[in-house]
Amino acid sequence: MQAIDTSKYRNILFGWSGRILTVTFNRPEKLNAFNSEMHREMALLFPDISADPDSDIVVLTGAGRAFSAGGDLDFLEECRRNPPAFHETLREARTIIMSLLDCDKPIICRLNGDAVGLGATLALFCDIIIAANSARIGDPHVRVGAVAGDGGAVIWPQLIGYARAKQFLLTGDLLDAEQAAAMGLINFAVPAEDLDGAVAEWTMRLSKGAPRAVRWTKATVNAGLKQLAATVMDTGLAYEGLSARTDDHGEALKAMREKRKPNFTGR
Repeated sequence: MQAIDTSKYRNILFGWSGRILTVTFNRPEKLNAFNSEMHREMALLFPDISADPDSDIVVLTGAGRAFSAGGDLDFLEECRRNPPAFHETLREARTIIMSLLDCDKPIICRLNGDAVGLGATLALFCDIIIAANSARIGDPHVRVGAVAGDGGAVIWPQLIGYARAKQFLLTGDLLDAEQAAAMGLINFAVPAEDLDGAVAEWTMRLSKGAPRAVRWTKATVNAGLKQLAATVMDTGLAYEGLSARTDDHGEALKAMREKRKPNFTGR
């Protein structure tokens, strides 16, 4: 009997193979973009993974052709219309990242396709990131008039330095997987047909290690990152909350609906 009550999850799938747990975002028709329900599930996910007695290693991936496209448009519009609900979403966002960092089990990201916004953040907080070379990754919060407050401003500078992090966070530009691997944003970019083999190789390598030593080493590495995340996310989520009320954010959402470029005015 798994400790994870999978009946709580409508948008995330779980599969066990030996001591390996595969967790799959499962809204393929929406490119695994997060709606309010899936976002709430994400706030439960990593504590459940941490407590699961039947796994030592986790593989995080997406169903279909994307890893995750970030927040879906309906969800973003709902957050703008309903400030109290958005405040709860911001609380969940902090819980998601801090509980991910608290999870001492090694997490391998199987980046099967594009990872955008929160999708990119979740991928980058994993411990080993293996991408299909057709995948793209980026955090385009600014393109929808919003602040990258849900973790991107924490992890990008730690992986590629502040200069490059600002280059991509301030523009929202996407990188292809091979570019990301070359600059150290992710670990590996492989042909799509080799992705499962590469993930299996790394799950096997990690599973042969001493489980407690592996977990406690991860916890030690993450100790400083947790302190940084607590500080940066409190600031970033506050600014993201402010940006959600701007005219520019509203214009960006309207432009997405109308399939045109937004006309930002600085208001």
